This record gives sequence, structure tokens and C-alpha cells, in this order.
Amino acid sequence: MRESYHPGYSGRKTRKKGKRFFWIVLLLAMIIGGVWYVYSLLFAPNVYVVKGQQAFLVIPSGSSIDDVKKSLYSQGLIIHRTNFELVSRLKKYENSIKPGRYELKADMGNMALVDKLRSGNQDPVKVIFNSVRFPAQLAGRIASQIEADSLSLITLMNDEAFLDSLGVTPLTLFTMVIPNTYEFYWNTNAREFLTRMKTEADKFWDKHREAQMQKLNLSRQQIITLASIIEKETNQNDEKARIAGVYINRLNKGWLLEADPTLVFAHGNFEIKRVLNIYKEIDSPYNTYKNLGLPPGPICLPSVSSIDAALNPEPHNYMFFCAREDFSGYHNFAATIEQHNINAWKYQQALNQRNILN
Repeated sequence: MRESYHPGYSGRKTRKKGKRFFWIVLLLAMIIGGVWYVYSLLFAPNVYVVKGQQAFLVIPSGSSIDDVKKSLYSQGLIIHRTNFELVSRLKKYENSIKPGRYELKADMGNMALVDKLRSGNQDPVKVIFNSVRFPAQLAGRIASQIEADSLSLITLMNDEAFLDSLGVTPLTLFTMVIPNTYEFYWNTNAREFLTRMKTEADKFWDKHREAQMQKLNLSRQQIITLASIIEKETNQNDEKARIAGVYINRLNKGWLLEADPTLVFAHGNFEIKRVLNIYKEIDSPYNTYKNLGLPPGPICLPSVSSIDAALNPEPHNYMFFCAREDFSGYHNFAATIEQHNINAWKYQQALNQRNILN
């Protein structure tokens, strides 16, 4: 018997398959959309950094989530703010805000960004300081690079009890502050900075330098003071040891140092280009034209090259030196006052020709 054909039944079956296919496609689309949304929310790049530049987020101590968002948004670092804020809430970042300086990369998603900020995995700051005359100037230079403010630094630099715990005094502070490039976390405070300087100084004053210092029969303070004078006498590293030799010769013979940089320091005008005889009459313990030996403390924070020159003076019989008349930055050296007077006359004539009067 032939099987009967029912066209209505076949149509219903086709429609049923079509609906099923539709729902499968819809479900797949929803899954793919959901996966894409989660990916975009958590992992897709959401930090904007100008190509070829670096971007940093600085979070001061005591900051709130609103402070962090304000800093991010004001710098234009976040592409989709809503996504960032949602992930921040999911990760409860508002309960784990850690101060510091963080480098942000253009390929960072919200998850990577929030995880970095929550962990406190900050990027260190390279702290550099040189050409410093006074502790207050040093404090200002440091405060511009880390969170510690200049007032807190200056206060500790004059805190005798705290400095005593580090083995120095306000006058000998510069013996434990060695100019160099150091890595610090941005949220370093004043106490942490000075304590770190003590650690670095202990490394610097190694057995070799201590042996050289004892050989010269000088203390750290005296070496730093001598180095500070050398620092202001010349910026030519290859003649610093020779200048150190002149001053060591004078110290050993009991002569006055007669160092012009100490007169400039005593005068207080650091723009002086010509040291006049009248400056030699200044009543100051830093006037080495009147007072025997080294002044009571350094006249600046000397560089490592000047410190090592003071520790390793060149052996010679020179007792005098004077700036060269060619203004090269180098000096003419002399063993006798007669030769020195000739060198000094040449330099004075050069100053006159250039109309440099003071």
C-alpha cells in the first residue's frame, strides 16, 4: 500500500527546524557578544598614550578613588570611563588605593590597570641632584622629584637627634649625601630619603676611600669640605687632583688656603665673576684668606669626581694656581710666588680686556 503524502506536516517540520536554527544562531550571537563585552570590559586596551611618549599616574598619599579618577580623566588617559569604573568597583579598588607613581602603557586593559594600581606595583623615579650649595637647596631639588616636601626635608636636616642616629650633624650632613642617580619610589618620605642616603654613603665610603682619608690624616668632613672647594675651583675633572695637591701642600706647610670660592661663599653673591681684594677682608669663618686651615664646613655639595680628587691629590711642588687667561676653564700652576704673580697678571689683563670688573 502506498504511503500517503501530507504537505502540511512537512511544512511544519521545516518551520520547526528554522526556528531552532534561529534560536541557535541567536544564542551563539549572544554568547559571542557576551564574550566580546567581557573581553572589552576587562582586557581590551583602555589607556590612551600619545605615541612616542610616556604617561604616568601619580597618586599622593591619602588619595580617594575620586582623586584617582580625576587625575586619570584630566590627563585624558582613559578611553572608556564607564568600563574602567565598573572594573574598579568589581575589583573593589576603592578599598586598596596605594600611593605612588605608575607608568601606564597604551595596551593596558582595565583589568591590568586596576591590578597594577591595587598592587602598589609602582615604577621607580630616578632622583638626581648636583650643583647644590645649601641643604635647603638640596631639599627643594629632592622635593621636586619625590612626594616628600621641602619643609619636611629641611626640618629633618636640622633635627640633631635624628641626624645623630645617622652619625652626622647639620654641619656634616653633606658627608652622607653623595651626588649620584638613585632610584626611589615616588611616595618616599623625608625620613626614608635621608636614611637611604646614609645607606648609600656607607657603601661609598668603602675601605679604599677610608684608607686614603686616613693616609691624608683628614676626616670625612674635611675631605668633603676640601672637595667642595675643588668643585667650585674648576669643572675640568682632569685637573681636580692637581688642584687638590696644591691645597694639601698648603695645609701641610701651615699656609693659608686663600681659596677664592670660600670668599664667594662668605660674600653670598654667587654671580661674582671677579674676586676683588676687598672681599678678602670679609669677617667670616669661611674666609680662608684670614683663617688657617679648612673652613668649618663644605661650601657646596661636591661631586664624586671632586671627592675622589680630594682623596687622591696629585703629588707635586705647586703652591699656587690661577685661572688661565684663555678662559678655557683650566689653570696655570706655579711653585713660586714670582711665577704665580706673572700668571695672575696675565689673567687680570684678560679680565680687563673683556671689561669684567666684578
